[in-house]
Amino acid sequence: MAKKILLIDDEPLVIRMYQQKLLGDGYQVLEASNGKDGFEMAKKEKPDLIFLDLMMPNVDGIMTLKMLKGEVGTKNIPVIILTNVNHGQEIENAKKAKVMGALDYLVKSQIDLKKLSATAVSILGG
Repeated sequence: MAKKILLIDDEPLVIRMYQQKLLGDGYQVLEASNGKDGFEMAKKEKPDLIFLDLMMPNVDGIMTLKMLKGEVGTKNIPVIILTNVNHGQEIENAKKAKVMGALDYLVKSQIDLKKLSATAVSILGG
């Protein structure tokens, strides 16, 4: 059975790009375009890994992470934060997310699809 990865990001192009790479690597890929839907999907589907965007409207990545880590059924799912900016407030939020339980954060502009895939493999094996 393929390991499940949940992508939570409000940018359809980013979701599509990451989804194609991870599907090609043999993972089952779930997607949500906002934090609320991502949280609900994580509770229902119990993915093996979550890639979570920080900057989203309404329920942002920090709030979504707080909900995930506060829920018995999702608190042990590894979460990798995705961020667009490598300075200022967003990096502070990414560091805050690590304190809150995220495994790590990746800066979108600095990762290619191979790095994304390698991160998944390092956490899930394969």
